[in-house]
Amino acid sequence: MKAIMGGLAALAMWAGAQAQEPASALPAAAAAPATLALANRPVLTFRATLLGDTPAERAALARVALDQALARPGPAAVSRTPAGEAVRFEIDGTPVFFLVPADLEGPRPAALLDAAAGQAEARLRTAIAETREIADPRRLASGAALALAATGAAWVAVRLLFVLSRRAAARLGERLAGSVLTHARHGARVALRLGTWALVLLLALAALGAVPGLLTAVLIFALARLATQANTLFMGRVERGELQVGWLDIDTAGPTRRLSNGAVWLFALAMAYPYLPGAGSEAFKGVTVLAGLMLSLGASGVVGQAMSGFSLMYARALRVGEYVKVGDTEGTVTSIGLFATQVHTGMGDQVSLPNAVVLSQPVRNFSRLAGGAQFMLQAQVTIGYATPWRQVHALLLEAAARTPGVAAEPAPYVVQTALSDFYVEYRLCAWGTKSAPRRRAEAISQLNANVQDVFNESGVQIMSPHYYADPPQPQVVPPGPWASKQA
Repeated sequence: MKAIMGGLAALAMWAGAQAQEPASALPAAAAAPATLALANRPVLTFRATLLGDTPAERAALARVALDQALARPGPAAVSRTPAGEAVRFEIDGTPVFFLVPADLEGPRPAALLDAAAGQAEARLRTAIAETREIADPRRLASGAALALAATGAAWVAVRLLFVLSRRAAARLGERLAGSVLTHARHGARVALRLGTWALVLLLALAALGAVPGLLTAVLIFALARLATQANTLFMGRVERGELQVGWLDIDTAGPTRRLSNGAVWLFALAMAYPYLPGAGSEAFKGVTVLAGLMLSLGASGVVGQAMSGFSLMYARALRVGEYVKVGDTEGTVTSIGLFATQVHTGMGDQVSLPNAVVLSQPVRNFSRLAGGAQFMLQAQVTIGYATPWRQVHALLLEAAARTPGVAAEPAPYVVQTALSDFYVEYRLCAWGTKSAPRRRAEAISQLNANVQDVFNESGVQIMSPHYYADPPQPQVVPPGPWASKQA
């Protein structure tokens, strides 16, 4: 307290001496400006370094002097007195801070200094009155009652707007009835809805301007919550196929919901940040910088995986329930998450593939072209040139006909994929129906078993895996009690 009063006394002596000195002797701005605030209301911005105190130090000293002056009993009357070329501000006769021409921007005539001092005095009176109101229980009660009344009036006004909008839309529908005016009726309804929401937004902005900072932040987050809930309901209907939108489908509704909800919350946080208590303090800024540094250093991999997940979802290379092959992993897609894709193989295990890995490798989709079927079935054999290719085609198609779950339409077909040195490579392609086994590995196993049976019955030797020369007798399995041996 002694140091503060000593500094104020020295400043008063300096200001009195300035009455005999030219304006050029006044201190010049040499540091960043600092604003003195009371009850979250800016009072005055210091720009000059005075008696060795920077603008920030002057603002801190002035705030301490204000708090001490307001803590003493008294009417807290604000006054200002010329002190040379400076202006001294007092509360109940006690000096609290000084305003000098160097605190002003641009030209510094005496008339400009007096006008700035008058504005600062008015802001200081308002801030002191608000500080006293906060500590008065009766005024708090009356303010709460007025706030409730205003909230009720705003709610009634919003309800009335929606009622009038619906009535106006119905009246327009009656006036514009007829197939020829369908587009006009739709456009009129859209215009009414936009006008209604514009008025509601104006009411909300008016409410934001009337409530304190913390309540403003709470209201912003509440509106963000309502917006995300409405967005989730809308996107959920699209995901379930209950609603069809031209720019959105079932596959992209999920990631679009996550992106839009995240954008709403980020926007709400950016809007509410200035209203949070202590948002302008150095401690709050330090925590914000630390959090940003931690996110920038540790979240690069996470952000990359998330972006890969969104790219994979919007690329639509695979969907849940489809049978795919990614690298060496083959199976049914069970989920496509933000960071990984789950694939259930037909061998009794589940593989988790990072989305970045899935996005960087070719994806073979056995279900996308199957239409209403589940997946495509393939069987590959190598047969020597001594066997007519037409016979091989007929045997492979017979094996497909014997396999349960192979669709008759579209019909299975055979392609010759290569003419190797010692044999021909054949591939049987068939579509699995909805009655086929859920695991593609089991269905292919049944198809391969029937291929072996058909070729054995016809005495045609399968040359896989390698072929060097024709054996004395064809390597086929003669008919026998195969079922009993397998049992």
